[in-house]
Amino acid sequence: MSDCIIIGAAIVDIPLAPVSPETFSAHSTPLERIAMGVGGDAANEALVLARLGHRPALVSVLGKDAPGDFVGRTLSGAGVDVSAVAFREGLDTGINIVLVREDGERSFITSRTGSLRRLGLSDILPALDAPALAGARVACLASLFVSPQLTLEDTATLFDALKARGLVLCADTTRPKGGETLREAGGVLSRLDYFFPNIKEAAQITGEADPEAAADALLHCGVKHVAIKLGGRGCLLKCRDERHLIPAAEGVNCLDTTGAGDTFAAAFIAGILEGESFLGCGRLANAAASLCVESVGATEGAWTRAEAEQRKGLVGRG
Repeated sequence: MSDCIIIGAAIVDIPLAPVSPETFSAHSTPLERIAMGVGGDAANEALVLARLGHRPALVSVLGKDAPGDFVGRTLSGAGVDVSAVAFREGLDTGINIVLVREDGERSFITSRTGSLRRLGLSDILPALDAPALAGARVACLASLFVSPQLTLEDTATLFDALKARGLVLCADTTRPKGGETLREAGGVLSRLDYFFPNIKEAAQITGEADPEAAADALLHCGVKHVAIKLGGRGCLLKCRDERHLIPAAEGVNCLDTTGAGDTFAAAFIAGILEGESFLGCGRLANAAASLCVESVGATEGAWTRAEAEQRKGLVGRG
């Protein structure tokens, strides 16, 4: 039985690294790495949670095709329950080409009609009644603003359904595709116990470029705990009674930032499940994210829970 529910995108990632501008004018370019792996916010979070010793259940939609079979088998083999994933005939499983630059930053080429943007409320609500989800204590919408099929009104309905089940409610996000701000999304965000935006996402939603001001705006709208990811600067945690600025781990060899934010969110959720303090959750999240960026691909690195705990001990205490 699962202890957490992760809702959102599951796709195939094909990272190309390192890619430079010259790649696009050359006839042929041998790269250090071309690989295929599982990607998508929710799949990444579920895989990391399983690696950290938890029992995540994924709620998503995939095509009933070879890429979808690959994603399902990979997740299941890693300890993720996929019994609530819908495999649809006639739908192409989403495939992302990830162009990784030499500094580790990346750009994505995505499929407009693939499964990445096809998850809707009609897929999610029935899946919540799957027997494997009955023991969950935490739920996370890993892909806020990703699927146009999941409107803000639908998201509010989903959040209310999850809260009615007594679940701790979390969300990770991308930058709002329609330019949504607190004016439009504040009512939805106010339902959250934990919110994990990066600083660019938080700035777009709140209109505040300063992390402290952005966190305050999110708290003011009703979010109970805010964890703003600051990339190489670490993270800022704020709630009504606490404020922690946690620096990034030192000496990190950043090869690829793909999946770092998802890894942060998953490790934070692991801390919640384990009864960690707000600060302890943030330190574990920082540590795990720093391990993620040392390998190419969102979840392909071979780091372990023991290594995350060791690095957590080296991360500043805020």
